Amino acid sequence: MILRLPTFPSRVWGTVRPSIRLKAMFRRLAQQRLRDSDFAILALAAGLGLLIGLMVVGLQAVLSAAHSYLFGLPLEGHLSSGHVPELWRIAAVLIGGGLIYGLAAAVVRRLRMHEVVDPIEANALFGGRMSLRDSISLTLMNLLSVSVGASVGMEAAYTQTGSGLASRVGQIFRLRRGDLRILVGCGAAAALAAAFNAPLAGAFYAFELIIGSYTLAALAPVGVAAVSATLVSRGLFGGDPMFFVPSVFNVGGTEYVASILTGLLCAFVGILAMRSVSHVESGFRLLRIPRWARPAIAGLLLAGAAMGAPQVLGSGHGAIQMVVDGRFSWPALLMLVVAKTVATSLCIGSGFRGGMFSSSLFLGSLIGGAVGTLGALLIPGLEGDAVVLTLVGMGATGAAVVGAPITMVLLVLEMTGSYPATLAVMVAVVVSIVAVRHWFGYSFSTWRFHIRGVRLQGGQDIGWVRDLTVGQIQRRDPVTVLAEMTGAELDHQFPPGAVRYLFVQDAEGVFLGVIETAAMRLNPAFGPEATARELLRASQAFLFAAQPVREALGVFDREAVEMLPVVDGARTRRLVGFVTEAYALRRYTAALERQRNQEMGSSDLFGPVEFGKEG
Repeated sequence: MILRLPTFPSRVWGTVRPSIRLKAMFRRLAQQRLRDSDFAILALAAGLGLLIGLMVVGLQAVLSAAHSYLFGLPLEGHLSSGHVPELWRIAAVLIGGGLIYGLAAAVVRRLRMHEVVDPIEANALFGGRMSLRDSISLTLMNLLSVSVGASVGMEAAYTQTGSGLASRVGQIFRLRRGDLRILVGCGAAAALAAAFNAPLAGAFYAFELIIGSYTLAALAPVGVAAVSATLVSRGLFGGDPMFFVPSVFNVGGTEYVASILTGLLCAFVGILAMRSVSHVESGFRLLRIPRWARPAIAGLLLAGAAMGAPQVLGSGHGAIQMVVDGRFSWPALLMLVVAKTVATSLCIGSGFRGGMFSSSLFLGSLIGGAVGTLGALLIPGLEGDAVVLTLVGMGATGAAVVGAPITMVLLVLEMTGSYPATLAVMVAVVVSIVAVRHWFGYSFSTWRFHIRGVRLQGGQDIGWVRDLTVGQIQRRDPVTVLAEMTGAELDHQFPPGAVRYLFVQDAEGVFLGVIETAAMRLNPAFGPEATARELLRASQAFLFAAQPVREALGVFDREAVEMLPVVDGARTRRLVGFVTEAYALRRYTAALERQRNQEMGSSDLFGPVEFGKEG
């Protein structure tokens, strides 16, 4: 391993104190050893898991204290349990909190003029690079949303801050693109594992959504981060499942049939909920309501709904246990499905920060509970199906909205500790995810990207396609000639075999076209008096330096040429270089091979490619 010191001019480096030089040298050495050591990445993942676990526990404590102060709940209580002592508090906190949130969000938008990059987008487009400052800002706004009772969850804040912290640490140590993406997945896995006391679900959340694939290279660090964060959560809160399932039951053919039906219903409700968010946003825009006022209006409407159904407030964790315990009749369950769908869509569509992760679990429990309760009324002796189908609905709706089927199967198992229901949950999850892909084609995250005009289907790394640009592979030594040069001058200055391409420009330096010298003398227009302008080849296409190589390959195919010039802009058309199709294909193929190597965790499948100057 070659150690390279930071590059400073020799005179400046000689004046730096020896202690500073030693610190810089050891810092660079530490970075290189971390980049080259799998054990160092594991240690970094474990440390991040512990830190993120503490962060999640701290945010949960702050949220409990906020609910206790604002709504008069006990510290151990859940807002969605419906135990708010005074109903006037609901209206006061939701309306006042919505107004405060709207004003705070307006200030944040003025200070930050760009969208916050979330972990999926960071790993898909930016090689895992995220802003920790933006992540903390989003977390605080999400915390404010849930604190005042908005019908959203905190999972987006947990994973955003966990991934943002991991990304920042990885950037400090200058990790490679593949390692940085894995570390971002570690941050998300640790956050979700600590939030739900579910290390398996946290790890597969990272694989399915954040990293976009399951690889051996990512298995160890993601697993270590999830387990570390879970140990912190269990050390402070205990290892009991999040929800207590009171029944012991056997799952047979009837339950599987009901699970298929529940999966279809959950897919329908999930799609409806996701589309409703966009419809609410469009409604606010059509009414021309100022953005800062929208959360207060949503708070007013939510307060009205909460007067009759307080379970729609907050993330819904407390209400899920009530559904599992069978405290609602089937009409009440169906009413809550409608109320929760409207409440969540209204809150997110009005601008409250938060996600649909917890809301989807609550909606699923309501759907499954309603199907099970109705089934018990129609077919006596199936009373236990209500509990099974409650768990089935949680997994199916979660998979429909979040887009992570294995994560949801494991999450239901770890949250409830009920293994007999796992197979039924898996059946419903498969039905739900297939139905959503057929009828809708998006999860909530990818649907939001689609609305913004960002074409993403997950965390798979596609950013390298955009990062590999024409400017990185172009040759910068084109042979230029003036448009008024005669055939005799061209024949004299460029004899056969001297150069392949001549790039013609006018007296002001504007690029006009290309002459292929091999075909120049075969051109019927060639003669002593003919000008270079008259000998240009038919194709006048060109590329831009910032254009992705993948797009350039499409231009080569469309124009059926072997070489294309590169200009600085469509208006100025100043020649800056040229690219051949063969070299562009070599570089693009090599980038594909490196990407495949990183995904499979091996460097032996494809041979290394050394790039030199094009011949």
